[in-house]
Amino acid sequence: MARTSSSGSEYKTIRARLTRIGLVPSVILLVMWLGFSSLTIYDGYYATMVATGVQNASIPAANSLMELQEERRLELEHLSRPDTDPSAVTAQRTRTDAALARTRPNFDQLVSGSPKVIADQVRGLGSLLAELPRQRAGMDSGAVSRQEAFAYYNRLLEKWADLFDTQARIVPDAKAGQAGLAGSEVFRAADRMSQAASLGSAALTSGQFGPGEHVTFAHLVGSYHARLDTNLPVMEPGGAELLRQLTASDAWRQLTEFENALIENPPRPGEPSVDPAAWGRVSTEVSQQLVEVAVQQAREGIELSLDNGNNRLLEVLAVSLGGLVAVLIGIVLAARAARSLVDRTLVSRLTSLRDDTLRLARERLPGIMSRLERGEQVDVEAELAPLDYGTDEIGQVADAFNTAHHTAVAAAVQENHAKAGFNKVFLGIAHRNQGLVHRQLKVLDRMERNEEHPERLAGLFELDHLATRARRNAENLVVLAGVQAGRKWRKPVRLADVVRAAVAETEHFDRIQVHRAPDLSVIGAAVGEVIHLLAELMDNATSFSAPNSKVHVYCGDTPRGVLLRIEDEGMGMRPAERDEANVLLASKPKFEDITLRGDSRLGLFVVAVLASRRGIRVELREAEGEGTVALVRLPTNIVAHERLFEDRTEDPDLLRLPSPNPGERSPGAPVPGAPERPKWERARGSGRGERGD
Repeated sequence: MARTSSSGSEYKTIRARLTRIGLVPSVILLVMWLGFSSLTIYDGYYATMVATGVQNASIPAANSLMELQEERRLELEHLSRPDTDPSAVTAQRTRTDAALARTRPNFDQLVSGSPKVIADQVRGLGSLLAELPRQRAGMDSGAVSRQEAFAYYNRLLEKWADLFDTQARIVPDAKAGQAGLAGSEVFRAADRMSQAASLGSAALTSGQFGPGEHVTFAHLVGSYHARLDTNLPVMEPGGAELLRQLTASDAWRQLTEFENALIENPPRPGEPSVDPAAWGRVSTEVSQQLVEVAVQQAREGIELSLDNGNNRLLEVLAVSLGGLVAVLIGIVLAARAARSLVDRTLVSRLTSLRDDTLRLARERLPGIMSRLERGEQVDVEAELAPLDYGTDEIGQVADAFNTAHHTAVAAAVQENHAKAGFNKVFLGIAHRNQGLVHRQLKVLDRMERNEEHPERLAGLFELDHLATRARRNAENLVVLAGVQAGRKWRKPVRLADVVRAAVAETEHFDRIQVHRAPDLSVIGAAVGEVIHLLAELMDNATSFSAPNSKVHVYCGDTPRGVLLRIEDEGMGMRPAERDEANVLLASKPKFEDITLRGDSRLGLFVVAVLASRRGIRVELREAEGEGTVALVRLPTNIVAHERLFEDRTEDPDLLRLPSPNPGERSPGAPVPGAPERPKWERARGSGRGERGD
């Protein structure tokens, strides 16, 4: 029995391997039996298929053969005397076409369900039948002579006889094949008789035989009589009886007399040696009866072939059933032997070892790893109870599993300790940077208040802006380390001020255009994280768009929270990259995900972490024109709808950024066109949990 391992590969069980050893002799016997019996099965099926094809297609064509023979006779009579009434020929053509229309579907079925050699014969016959309309038109116009018409009909009927020959010769059963060949010979004899009758009718109509037709007539008469005499002893009883009745009839005797008269005294113009009407009546009657004899012989041959084929199939099935029973008995004995060879205790111990190992890998180990991620202390020896299965080979395998599990957990504990130490060092460096930036901002604030020179003040504002960005980068490290950033506020802050503060922390702040925001506020606990999140998205928008393009920020109030739309006119993102980024933004990434991805754009990771903390939904979409749209939905639990602040006036403590024209502003005034820094933004936390108002 094949099973699938955890890696997806298939393997054989011990019992299956031992069973296979016992089954090999049985399989060899089965293959030998198949080799010896397949030929007999094929012969029986082949004979049945060919016989069925003859039964379904060839025998029903007998009516078409008689109509074609009659059409040949009438066409030759008309071509011998073109001035006669063609109505008989026209009526006969209609009857022939109707008979062929009933026969053609059977031929199509014969092509699709018969061997290639028969299919080729049927296609050749179909090609000759396709020429029939053109030949008729030539006869009507005089383009086809009497000899040419005679030759065409002879080729057509001879092709039909060849098909019967082929069907009889490919039958594997010798007796059935002999019966089929006899039927084919009787049909050829009937066609020779019909050819002779057509020549005789033409000669009697025109008053004489054409060049060489008298010799041909004599040859045809002698040929069909000889064929009938030769095949009568080997014909089946029913067909032979019909032929004897025919040769003993008055019509046969009269036809023989007429044939002898035409051979001995060929007709001359005005002196027919045989009455044309009597000749036509007798020859048509005998021709039809000969075709019936051929059909009866073919029918009996088919019945014989079907009976022999069915009997052979029954014999093969009986032998096959016996062989199958023997093989099944061998398989059962092999399975019982394999089961007796396999120690049931061994199998049960292996099954128990498998279940215990899977339980350890799927339940206990994941639980230990989760506790390690939460920072809990784990005692490896206490948590991993060893698997005890004795000292034999199975016990040694269990010991190997114990060693592997112990090593894996010990490595995870060591890695977790190293990671915790790394995070402490990482956070220490980040907090030190925050402290330095905080002190730098205080120094810059003091210098800005005391500086009156416009150009130097603009430079101080630019340094102030760079320090603000440096503070955000330091906070990125804190956020990615999985702890809370230092900036916090006790009271709600107006949404417009939050958006302006985010703009102030962006490098290309002068390209960001903030549209009117609703009179709402963000609760103090979430202000710092919202500012940080928006600043990262705005920074991305300005970084991946043309230097002279604008980034628009729209704000709106919805029943499900505040919706902010940050739209740039940049190069945009490929659909696959945008979908991947949206998956990241909808999850809570871990720091190790960044190292595994090797992605240099850390802003989206920071945004994803901040959004997951506050239930903020962030999604990237394709802009209507060019660029990307970032949709930020602030949930209602961090939005305050009460108006908590009065309108502000210009204040020297507002955020000052480098002015594009520093010489045009007065000392102490804010830079024109630059975002303002609110009072509450000036009261920065120290990066270690200090709060501002």
